[in-house]
Amino acid sequence: MAKIETKNVRGTKVKMTPSEAIVETLVAEGVTHISGILGSAFMDMLDLLPTAGIRFIGVRHEQSAAHMEDAYTRVSGTAGVVIGQNGPGITNMVTSVAAANQAHTPMVVISPSAGTPTVGWDGFQECDQVSVFKAITKETVRVTHPGRVADCLRTAFRIAYAERGPVLFDIPRDYFYGEVEDQILQPHQYRVDARGCGSTESLDRAADLLSKAEYPVIISGRGTVDSDGIEAVKAIAEHLTAPVAVSYMHNDAFPDDNPLAVGPIGYMGSKAAMNTLKKADVVLAIGTRLSVFGTLPGYDIDYFPKNAQIIQIDINPRNIARTHPVEVGIIGDAREASLEIMKRLKSLIPTRKQNKERLLEVTNEKQKWEEELIELAMKDGNPINPRRALLELAKVLPENAIVSTDIGNVSSTANAYLKFKQSRKHIAALTFGNTGFAYPSALGAKLAEPDCPVLAIVGDGAWGMSLHEVSTAVEENIPVIACVFNNGAWCAEKKNQVDFYNNRFVGADIQNPDFAEVARSMGAVGIRVEKAEELGPVIEKAIVSNQPTVIDIQVDGTQLAPPFRKDALKMPTRLLPKYAHLDHKNW
Repeated sequence: MAKIETKNVRGTKVKMTPSEAIVETLVAEGVTHISGILGSAFMDMLDLLPTAGIRFIGVRHEQSAAHMEDAYTRVSGTAGVVIGQNGPGITNMVTSVAAANQAHTPMVVISPSAGTPTVGWDGFQECDQVSVFKAITKETVRVTHPGRVADCLRTAFRIAYAERGPVLFDIPRDYFYGEVEDQILQPHQYRVDARGCGSTESLDRAADLLSKAEYPVIISGRGTVDSDGIEAVKAIAEHLTAPVAVSYMHNDAFPDDNPLAVGPIGYMGSKAAMNTLKKADVVLAIGTRLSVFGTLPGYDIDYFPKNAQIIQIDINPRNIARTHPVEVGIIGDAREASLEIMKRLKSLIPTRKQNKERLLEVTNEKQKWEEELIELAMKDGNPINPRRALLELAKVLPENAIVSTDIGNVSSTANAYLKFKQSRKHIAALTFGNTGFAYPSALGAKLAEPDCPVLAIVGDGAWGMSLHEVSTAVEENIPVIACVFNNGAWCAEKKNQVDFYNNRFVGADIQNPDFAEVARSMGAVGIRVEKAEELGPVIEKAIVSNQPTVIDIQVDGTQLAPPFRKDALKMPTRLLPKYAHLDHKNW
């Protein structure tokens, strides 16, 4: 990797162009690739990337770029970087950057903007990108002078890591050119990665509460994954015989094969987790913001305990007690705080005595739920029950497989079926809930872990928003497997029309092409599956082939999960005579 000499004497500055200063700062940050679509605005910088050893991944739509880097960051722990042409190239990333922001994913958006000589004249592709992105990033950092490019980029990385989210680095397109004198610093010189464990007093109170709890339950979330804290959480759980649930769509936040694991809470989660959590008198929430949507009643079980004392650990003080009142709030790293709590528990309860009765309860709850899942999956479908397809998929997943899930009826039902023994394996759309997430995210995950099989679970509606990136997968040789659940409809919304609108379907049905044939025309492997028993072997073969593959799975469009937003819908009333027949009282 070529690198300019900037480290001769500490504090010594050397001459370079702003483009060189940006690229060398990226090199120092360990950036190995950037995703986006090329544009004239940053072509001077783009020209340097191959020599610097930074791969440019050209996507087909800029929205895909930020989804890719969101997943890349979640799997690798290294902040992803995206770039696009000023104006429409950058605004095309709004949805995916907003998704990364709500997922607390560090990311840097290099945002070329209109040249300074013409700002305010409504020039070609001019847009106030800083204003557009202010609400969906942790910060917008604007380069105010060419000599500040490296400093501003360092600030962007510092905030992205510190506040766990995307940061916009906005640079006028004419600021890539010229000459500056600067020094390229190493990350340890301008940002700190090590996180503290929280206040001693809070940790003491947390350990005391847990030691006296009659029925402690742990909820492990994204912070546990990001901090590599699963072993620390496991130690607490086993010392207390405390069941462990995972937060909504973070099924990899605790190993499912652990006897104390009860599965995910949240929409289409685990009844075992819900029935266990509602018994808790003390809840230890580790690395989770306890989101409103992620703690709503599920399967008509109002499981989140109303009177339990909650201990919440989060790196971001804004998330403490944001949705549920806490007894103890700990602002700290999930792993470090867990280790400190464990030290105190050993002092308070020196001898670990397993609660066999509680362990048996957990085992029985899990067994009942597993039997129910299988029973639901084995009901006949036309042609395939979507739950059966999920069951067959889950059966053949290797232990190191990474699975990305979109939003939608089948993708969300996957929450009940996906089980992981390793962390950084479940990449979900989470609570921003935009469709078109899973496939580009799978590409990013594969870039982070090339030796792991990567599968995307996608509905046919979401696939229409992302299938163009099959060309990217083929061109860049990123062998991911798209499992497209084809039921001919936007079924999450269709279920609302079934339950709340008397089966009046407006905009719900989709006329699809043969997705397998489309994939083959793009240079990928395309396979159509119409029998449930064929799916497992097809997936296993696709994993072995190590080629970009699209599996078009024909599933029943009438076998649907409960409404996604049951909490936000009401039976329709109509006041004008013209619409009286649509009133629920007149059906």
